This record gives sequence, C-alpha cells and structure tokens, in this order.
Amino acid sequence: MLVRYGGNLPRYTSYPTAAQFDASVGAAEADAWLRAVPQGVAVSLYLHVPFCDVLCLFCGCNTAVVRDAGLREAYGRLLIEELRRVAARLGPGHPVRHVQWGGGTPTTLPPDSMRAVMREVRRLFTVDADAEIAVELDPRFLPGACPALLAELGVNRVSLGVQDLDPAVQAASGRVQSLEQTLECVRRVRAAGIGSVNIDLIYGLPYQTVEGAGATAATVAAQLRPDRLAVFGYAHVPWKQKRQGLLPEAALPPPAARLAQRARIDAALRGARYRAIGLDHYARPGDALCLAAETGTLRRNFQGYTVDPAPVLIGVGASAISSFPQGMTQNVPAQAFYARAMAASDDLPAVRGVRRTEDDRLRGEVIERLMCALRADPAAIGARHGAGAGWYDGAWPGLRQAEHDGLVVLEGTVIRVTEAGRPFLRNIAALFDAHHAPAGVRRHAGAL
Repeated sequence: MLVRYGGNLPRYTSYPTAAQFDASVGAAEADAWLRAVPQGVAVSLYLHVPFCDVLCLFCGCNTAVVRDAGLREAYGRLLIEELRRVAARLGPGHPVRHVQWGGGTPTTLPPDSMRAVMREVRRLFTVDADAEIAVELDPRFLPGACPALLAELGVNRVSLGVQDLDPAVQAASGRVQSLEQTLECVRRVRAAGIGSVNIDLIYGLPYQTVEGAGATAATVAAQLRPDRLAVFGYAHVPWKQKRQGLLPEAALPPPAARLAQRARIDAALRGARYRAIGLDHYARPGDALCLAAETGTLRRNFQGYTVDPAPVLIGVGASAISSFPQGMTQNVPAQAFYARAMAASDDLPAVRGVRRTEDDRLRGEVIERLMCALRADPAAIGARHGAGAGWYDGAWPGLRQAEHDGLVVLEGTVIRVTEAGRPFLRNIAALFDAHHAPAGVRRHAGAL
C-alpha cells in the first residue's frame, strides 16, 4: 500500500494545480477576467502579507523577515493601490462575504497600515455585515493592542499554528512556541470578542513520534478548545524552498510513521468530539464548516476547506493567486519584484497562471467533490458538462485497485471514499488529473 500510493501529489486546492501555471497567462488575462465578472456576482478577497518575525524551517510559503517598518508601511500602500486597480476593472456592485489575511504573518504590518487596507476594502467593495474576515496570527509575536485592533477591523476568525508541542520537534523545526504562549494568545483574542479560532497541527516533522503527535492533539483539544483544526502532513520540498534544507532530513519520519501519526491525531480529535472534514480538517458539531460538509456545500480553494461559495477569489499582494471561472493568475512572487512591477506600470501585477478548459472544469468538479464530500458521480457530472459516458475510462483501473484495497466503494458510477480511504484522498483525486506529472518528476511533496 505504501509503495502503491506513495509518490508525489498535489494537495488539490485548485484544478489545474499551480504546477500548470506558466507565463502564457498574466496581466492581460487578469484584466479581462476581472472585467468579465457579471455585476452582482459575489467575490472573495485574499490579502497576502509576505513578512514574518522569524522564519519556520518547515514553511513552504513565500515569506521573508523584514525589520524595516518603512518597508512594511510601503507594502501596505501597495496593497491599497492593487485593490484600487482591481476595483476599477471589476466595477461596483459585488458583495464580499469572505476576506482572508494570509502570509506570512499579516499582523507584521503596522496597525495604521492594516486599518488603511481594511478601510479601502470597505470603500471599494460591498462587504456583507456578516462577512467572514479572517487573519493568520503567530502567538509568539502578538503585540498587546493587536487583539483589540483585529476586533476593530471586523475580524471574526483567527488561525494560528501550533504544529507540535514537543520541545525537540520545535527546536529542530525552528518554531519554539510554548503551550502557555498559545493559551495566552487564544485567551486574548477571545476576550476581544473574536469568536472563531482555528489551530494548525503538522505531522511528519523531524523527531516527531506517534505518541507525541497524539499528545499534542489531545492537549490542544482539551486546553485550547479551538472551533476548527487543520492537520497537515509536512510537505518536504527543499528543491523549491531552500530553508527546508536546514532541517535534519534523517530525522524525518518515513511514510508508515507519518500515517501512524496522522491516525493517532485523528483518534485524539474524534475522541474530543471533533468531526473530520475532508482530507485534513476538523470542526466542532454546529460549526459552519461542519454544516457545509453535512449539506454538501463545502468548497476547497487555496486557503483549504471553506464555506465560501463565491465563484471569484481575488488575490492581492506578492505571490497572491486569483481564481476565476476562466482560469487562475498569480502575482509577482517576491516582495521587491512585486513593488517594482507595481511602480513600472498601471497594469495588474499578475505574471503567470493557467486557462481552464472545459475538460479542466469537468475534472475539477469531480476532484472537488471527492476532496470535499468523499463522494462523486463522474458519469452524472460528465453528463452535465456534455461529456460522453467514457470520458473517465482511464480512471477505472485505479478505482478498482482502490476498491480492492478498501479505500473506495464503487456503486455503479458513484465513487464513495471509505474512512480507510480518507488519508488517500489525494491519490483517488489524482486518478482524474489529466495534468499529473509522470513518475520521477518532482513537482509536489509526498502523497502520504
């Protein structure tokens, strides 16, 4: 099983995945696709801040340590300028139900910069009164006035990383963060009136053990009591993210141990009455994520699992990705080059992306249903897209093998993923991926 379902696979937060992005799509397509959004159609906003106070060695994000307050202020002004360019092309009358501040650590921006950006968001767009406004935090670097500032900005959900509580794992990973720091962070944001807290855990880190991963999950559930959790397998891609080369690679757990760690975390969280959502999320009964999973409205995008139904996601900032029905675009990745691109012209700073074909839309819907609902009917979905009955004949050998291995149940044309198959969701989704790289091509982290 480990050999058969090993290899490198995308996380399928989009389809096509970012591995298919290239320079044939850029600013002109971003401009045209924004102008083509019909009036009244809801959009979501993602605001990327690529700064951190300290770099975690396991992180694969586009981030850097920037101490210069003036540079951070200048970046806030660039976010505002890009928002204005987006709004000028999009036109008025678009409700916004989700605003996500990501990074990096968005709170590294000066408070007045965050205020100015959110003020511009509300001026340029029609932000719903009950919109979800979320921000990522680092409990180690949370200024005293920050929770009150976030509440002032309308933030109603925060996400913070814990990863693992074992001091040896933390030291090897470059993320030393005590339980007390995290408890204090959660206490302060809840005291400020921010109602929803998400915690990130990671398995597969150096020196991590099955017992330690399970103990971390149990402690987080009992003491931090988050509303949601995201449980990620560490993605080791040192050929893409050089800082990961500083990790003690010999101390990384092998696939069998990673799966055991995942299983122990799963048992701890289910034992604490959390419900499993899709591949790697958990939520309390009654949480909006749980309700979306139960009603079949759960979605998946670059931020992971979401209840956001908007067909358009607009990414603002260095390396931010936007998603449209026609395709996806990504901005200039590095902050310095992003600033240079913004100064060079009045164009949008998108430099790469991918167009979606009708076949991509069909396959993307099947993959999203598998990832979100653990169930899909490729024949019925294909019929809606006008595809012939045999459009996914190539997936059948893999599906039958997965059924033999107990990962799926095949009921006519319906694929139902079993609980045993949940950790292998990416493998099952990959059967419908027409762009998947051949064996031996390193584009993604290990599937398990």
